[in-house]
Amino acid sequence: MTPYGAPQAPLPVALNVNENTHPVPQEVADDILDAVALALRDVNRYPDREFTALREGFADYLGHGLSREQLWAANGSNEVLQHVLQAFGGPGRTAFGFAPTYSMYPLLTRATGASWIAGTRGHDYTVSADDAAEQVAAARPDVVFLCAPNNPTGTPMSLDVIEAVYDAAPGIVVVDEAYWEFAPRDERSALTLLPDRERLVVSRTMSKAFAFAGARVGYLAADPAVIDALRLVRLPYHLSALTQAAATAALTHAPVMLRMVDEIIAQRDRIGATVAALGYQPHESWTNFVLFGGVAEPAVTWQELYDRGVLIRDVGIPHHLRVTAGTEEETTAFLDALASIDSRS
Repeated sequence: MTPYGAPQAPLPVALNVNENTHPVPQEVADDILDAVALALRDVNRYPDREFTALREGFADYLGHGLSREQLWAANGSNEVLQHVLQAFGGPGRTAFGFAPTYSMYPLLTRATGASWIAGTRGHDYTVSADDAAEQVAAARPDVVFLCAPNNPTGTPMSLDVIEAVYDAAPGIVVVDEAYWEFAPRDERSALTLLPDRERLVVSRTMSKAFAFAGARVGYLAADPAVIDALRLVRLPYHLSALTQAAATAALTHAPVMLRMVDEIIAQRDRIGATVAALGYQPHESWTNFVLFGGVAEPAVTWQELYDRGVLIRDVGIPHHLRVTAGTEEETTAFLDALASIDSRS
């Protein structure tokens, strides 16, 4: 096994790990600083173990009639997913996902003693309801991960697929909506499927749309019984008082924090259109990144972009590269650099 890792380099344009490259707006940063300063006054004491105010903030943000008893949070969505696997995975159990998908799923699965089963996707990385249900029914996994939209491909997943998988699965079904805020506004979230589905879990993060990657805050919504199970495996006081204060303050400014999402979507669509004009094949994306094919030698193109001061991601899919949608200036730098390289297959 090898640990998760993406190249970190001090390049002028870093578009490789799907961060929100826009800084936190100053008015929000000021409130966060005030909240953290208040929390520091009591930092000699342990934080609220149940992070009550933060869970209420998530419930208000998500809506759909959710209560704080249905919310959970941890240090990034990776720890949230780890809690799920610690509670419902483990030795002698299995977890399943449709490959290619988020590389941490198999790592977290194996690190908790469970076995990973990789399902398959269509040639365009989509999954149909019938095929998904058939694969899950055959595998009978204890935990299913549905990345919706999918990382690293950006592919959307319709609710009928999620419903079919839930009906076919004997155990927990996790819908990872880390990039949901970048999906079309008129689409329904898997949160709408939670009522009467006690084995369904919907995971989110503040890292992407909220520009909070450095704060490390992920969360999920589920039946209260699932939340109770996660309490059994979390470390005591796993969310610091400073993290709770910063995230709670940020959530009160959700409309401001999300205002930059429309700009990111515009840059994502600009990337898709321009790489297509350059002769590559961009895939449909409901995320803040674009996976594009038609690259003759991805490692060579990656290095040539690197040499031009632009860092993107080689995710290991043959003849493909992935780029995060950044600011207008960062996007222009990437597109100009790519246009100067003839790397089409």
